[in-house]
Amino acid sequence: MELLRSLGVYAPQRDTTLLVDAMLAAPFPTGARVLDVGTGSGALAEAAAVAGAAEVTAIDVSRRAVLTARLRTLRHWPRVRIRRGDMRFCLRGKEFDLVLANPPYVPAVRPGLPERGPARAWDAGPDGRALLDPLCTRAPELLAPKGTMLLVQSALAGTEDTLDRLRAGGLKAAVVARDRIPYGPVLRERAEWLVRNGFTDPGEDEEELVVIRADRTR
Repeated sequence: MELLRSLGVYAPQRDTTLLVDAMLAAPFPTGARVLDVGTGSGALAEAAAVAGAAEVTAIDVSRRAVLTARLRTLRHWPRVRIRRGDMRFCLRGKEFDLVLANPPYVPAVRPGLPERGPARAWDAGPDGRALLDPLCTRAPELLAPKGTMLLVQSALAGTEDTLDRLRAGGLKAAVVARDRIPYGPVLRERAEWLVRNGFTDPGEDEEELVVIRADRTR
């Protein structure tokens, strides 16, 4: 944790543990190739390696996150490889048996995506979908035959929107885990803005996290 604070990297929160639990509840096959999208601290990549993945590729746009994840997963090298990249554009022609994704999903006051700073780990445009939508679009090409994606997001960013986009790509998609947690500092700071823009009701102080599973069945 001290390393994460010193490097300005987002520390694992409940969304990370919820996604790890979902991964362990649906074991991947022997020899699985795993992709960790937006690896951050490298916690998901490490969990996949410990669970027995044969090969883990983890990507993040942040240089600090890449460095942190490499340090965290060093004992699992070369099975775990961390690289810097934007999931919207990289990994063309690559397929994975399991894709884990904990992308930024918090609706933000400012349009666009931040280019630097800690908000890069959570701000995702005015509707929270600046990275969720491209990820849903790319999911079918990232998944090997019978591959699975596990994605965690806040319901504030539209659970049904994610399900609809994944299904439109030919994937079987459903919510497999939910949890309600108190607002953290980021949501408390923009609580009034969320109410004004119709994301929540007045007095709301909890958000729902969901894990969505999408399977390539054809």
